[in-house]
Amino acid sequence: MSNRKKYSEMIKAEAKRLGFLSCGISKAEFLEEEAPRLENFLQNNMHGEMQWLENHFDKRLDPTKLVEGSKSVISVLLNYYPQEFQKENTYKISKYAYGQDYHFVIKDKLKQLLHFMQDEIGQIEGRAFVDSAPVLDKAWAAKSGLGWIGKHSNLLSKQTGSFYFIAELIVDLELDYDTPVTDHCGSCTACIDACPTDAIVEPYKVDGSKCISYFTIELKDELPNSYKDKFDDWMFGCDVCQDVCPWNRFSKPHNEPLFNPHPQLLENEKKDWEEITKDTFNEIFRKSAVKRTKFEGLKRNMKFLES
Repeated sequence: MSNRKKYSEMIKAEAKRLGFLSCGISKAEFLEEEAPRLENFLQNNMHGEMQWLENHFDKRLDPTKLVEGSKSVISVLLNYYPQEFQKENTYKISKYAYGQDYHFVIKDKLKQLLHFMQDEIGQIEGRAFVDSAPVLDKAWAAKSGLGWIGKHSNLLSKQTGSFYFIAELIVDLELDYDTPVTDHCGSCTACIDACPTDAIVEPYKVDGSKCISYFTIELKDELPNSYKDKFDDWMFGCDVCQDVCPWNRFSKPHNEPLFNPHPQLLENEKKDWEEITKDTFNEIFRKSAVKRTKFEGLKRNMKFLES
């Protein structure tokens, strides 16, 4: 067995031990297919006010510009599908934000994986990326065979659906590279038909500026009146396209204690959310990704849903 293959198997076994759902490896090189897609997305203003997506265009497409001397992109998936859910008739929060902020949880695991590689293989330079740098996570995960990009633009796997986080280690070590899997969306249009704001403008193309997640998290201005009654009670994020996807019937609950929600998040009814104080907000979402929208943002979103 070649060293490249041996090291790749060691890395995947350690990733599994650390609790990742799966791990795939691809060659660090220019993402040729993604370039025109990204350009089209930006030119058509589908990123709305997410101006940061316009920055570092070259780095988004070429990891060697991000990590000098990089040879491999190691992609990992971490399950966040919950054991328990919010009540039926309440203001909803996207499942990914139920527990502690994923950035910290995953970064810690990736650092452990890099230290393992350095201890077992030798001097390796690399950086961990968790949705906080110009890296096209889904493209790399698809390239390394962890799933295919579905019509809702999320990564899908036949085994586990799409309720997971994607992150990367970009390293200067040559490894054994995986190959992409085939698309299994077929003629299904469940996600397109169910999207409350028609954000999936055509199969495999999402207009980010029409997405409920964009409105409730990224948009800092007033919410547009033209979308009144279309938010389906989502006050932070939206899971509709994933909830209706047939592949998510295979989702299994995660086993990461840090992703377990604060009990009040599951118990609160609409009136409880409407009466929430800043102190209670800070207690329920102390280490949560919901803090991104801030107390005022959550109140704004609820007010929009109430009126």
